[in-house]
Amino acid sequence: MTRKRKTIIIISLLLFISLVVLIKTTTTNFLDNKVYSLISNNLIKDNITPIVKTLTNLSSAIFLISLTILLSIIIRNKKLPLFIIINLASSYLLNNILKLIFRRDRPSMYNLITEKGYSFPSGHSMVSFAYYGLLIYLIYKYIDNKVLKYILIFILTTIILLVGLSRIYLGVHYTTDVLGGYIFGLLYLIIFINYIEKYLTNGG
Repeated sequence: MTRKRKTIIIISLLLFISLVVLIKTTTTNFLDNKVYSLISNNLIKDNITPIVKTLTNLSSAIFLISLTILLSIIIRNKKLPLFIIINLASSYLLNNILKLIFRRDRPSMYNLITEKGYSFPSGHSMVSFAYYGLLIYLIYKYIDNKVLKYILIFILTTIILLVGLSRIYLGVHYTTDVLGGYIFGLLYLIIFINYIEKYLTNGG
């Protein structure tokens, strides 16, 4: 693993630990309250909510499984869909384990949709970062057409950001839940990509 990747992992781990300390030592915090206030006072509109509900489903289990099946058909290198499947399953499993460890209740002030389970870290945010982040890596590595490459990377990066924002908008996660999902998703993704590269280098 490169020094740069090790540095990112260490920083991500420290940031994640800081978030854990924050949510464990305060019932509410400035960041969660500020973002909640901003969204609830300025963004929640009847004509926007259906769009946000659609965006949040871009990281639902049904959508990602369906997309994975489609990619398995389209991608010529049949090793790559296997990586995508393993990544999706392991990121979901890891997120569920983390939620059981931290056991943070979901926001109760407003909910535009109903979700079960614990809140931290946000599963949609963590899985979308891990899943679409892996696709971004594969696109960067294997697509030669630069225009197509960067258009796809931009679209997938936007999806990651919008999924996280949608969870806050819909009232099923705090901002710190989403940040925790992103940070741990990044940490996990770097480790996962490192193992992929080792596998490919060794001719697996």
